[in-house]
Amino acid sequence: MAVKVRIPTPLQRLTQGKEEVEGVPGTIIGLIQDLDKRFPGIAERISEGGKVRRFVNVYVNEEDIRFLDAENTPVKDGDEVSIVPAIAGGE
Repeated sequence: MAVKVRIPTPLQRLTQGKEEVEGVPGTIIGLIQDLDKRFPGIAERISEGGKVRRFVNVYVNEEDIRFLDAENTPVKDGDEVSIVPAIAGGE
């Protein structure tokens, strides 16, 4: 069993159109780096300098990593990770 990673629509072109991919257990930043090995370019859109970008929200089992251990939040087999780009707009 692996970590289930939900990919937002704007990044699916990097994952060959897949909405969900599998990742390796470890930490969030390790998971992002592993994804980048298989889907080049995804890490630079999610993270910068070892940190998740400010306008990208990441959830582990529906819990915001900002309220856990941020990039060092552990992920284990069976966990679900959701990557959600923040949406801004308005008048």
